[in-house]
Amino acid sequence: MEFVLSELCEQVVTARAAQRPLLIRGGGTRLFYGGPLPADDAASWLDLSAYQGVVSYEPSELVLTARAGTRLTEIETLLASQDQMLAFEPPRFGAAGTLGGCVASGLAGPRRMAAGSLADFVLGTRLLSADGNVLRFGGEVMKNVAGYDVSRLLAGSLGVLGALVEVSLKIVPRPRCEATCVLALDESAALDRCLRWRSRPLPVSATAWVADASGTGGKLSVRLSGNESAVRQGLDEIGGERMPDETAGAFWLALRDQTHAFFEQRPLWRIVLPAGAPVLGLAPVLHEWGGCLRWLAGPHDAAALRDRVQALGGSACLYRREGAPQGVPAFHPLADGVLQIHRRLKREFDPAGLFNAHRLYPEL
Repeated sequence: MEFVLSELCEQVVTARAAQRPLLIRGGGTRLFYGGPLPADDAASWLDLSAYQGVVSYEPSELVLTARAGTRLTEIETLLASQDQMLAFEPPRFGAAGTLGGCVASGLAGPRRMAAGSLADFVLGTRLLSADGNVLRFGGEVMKNVAGYDVSRLLAGSLGVLGALVEVSLKIVPRPRCEATCVLALDESAALDRCLRWRSRPLPVSATAWVADASGTGGKLSVRLSGNESAVRQGLDEIGGERMPDETAGAFWLALRDQTHAFFEQRPLWRIVLPAGAPVLGLAPVLHEWGGCLRWLAGPHDAAALRDRVQALGGSACLYRREGAPQGVPAFHPLADGVLQIHRRLKREFDPAGLFNAHRLYPEL
């Protein structure tokens, strides 16, 4: 694989000399996410899909290192053979989804509410920089001697600081037992119930509230994960109707990979709010993470929506922009001070503005 990496380095050097912007891609499954792509003649593709393969996997140490082009399906199959998994439950977006795109996008699935963010599980990275060199950050243990957690900084950066070529991740054992129960609740009652459960020692690993056809009611699905005794006690306390295991597996998979019918709607907003945030009174909507993640479909005024969400301490991302007015930034605008930090990081890592220009924020 070193010859593949050498060719990628040479491509970066050539592009920089020609002042030719580069767009990074792997499986191409996440290109919808972020700012609009430039015209084909305005940039060149840096394709990492051929730089693939698991570099090392130590089940007893709960650490896996793989190249950026490695498919998520390959990694998940390998982990499942040892009864382990990626704790943050990343969406695949199809069989072509890669590890590099997964980490660069920073997206996590339903288990995020219990396990933590993708960045929490990044131990180390190798980054192809704007001068054509490969930089290493972090390692394969949960510590950071230098004090600067650059590897986690790269998670969710959408490649604007450089091209991820290798990632080391902390992995976790699969839960011994899982069960899902369903409760018929309206949106406000579902949010109240989720907030109440946060203060209880319940093994809740995922929640999802989906409105019914009338739009006034809905169903709250709650997944419990852990040892059999804890799951059984959780089911008794939460109540509701037990969902058949096979049905539950398909339901959570559809949410993770966003193949659920709700995600077919456009435009689609991804709203992140603090726990306890009230009902927004907008529809159609789907909740995850105990109400901290809310998907909102259909045409909505971007400025008004973002002002409202920001007043509640959250942010709103235009996740799928089809049908939305042109010129609406993908991500919630940053405060001036935070934007200046982003600009300084961009100048430090990519002074020529070579990688994925404007994909994260219009100013970068």
